[in-house]
Amino acid sequence: MTQVQQVRETDRSLEEVFAYVSDFSTTAEWDPGVRSAHQLNTGPIGEGTRFTVEVVFLGRVLPMEYQIIAYDPPHRVELQGTNSNSTARDIITFETVRDRTRITWTLDIELRGPSRILQPLMGLPLRRLGRKALDGLAARLDRPGPL
Repeated sequence: MTQVQQVRETDRSLEEVFAYVSDFSTTAEWDPGVRSAHQLNTGPIGEGTRFTVEVVFLGRVLPMEYQIIAYDPPHRVELQGTNSNSTARDIITFETVRDRTRITWTLDIELRGPSRILQPLMGLPLRRLGRKALDGLAARLDRPGPL
């Protein structure tokens, strides 16, 4: 398993940031490693909500299906993503620190099947991907106007 953790802060409110980030269909707006993202089921975002996400990684488009497996507004959301070659767990926590909202994003990814022999080599590219994603999120959150 490979773990990547990134932390960012924003001046936006805890509730606004939680609502935006926990709606995983927004990832295509700010993550350069996501080509598209859509909610699969209808209704409000919460435990059980599913998303399809097309991730671009090492030049390949990898479709993943994510599901919210823990939902504690406005403090924590946890998603599990799967495809034929991997399982990802995204744990995202939100807290107020000095009148700012701090986002801590932890990604655990495990390769399966024949791909798992590549697991020791995935640390660096996954850290780069995580850094770019959270830089994109921070830039989106820092733009004026509604999310």
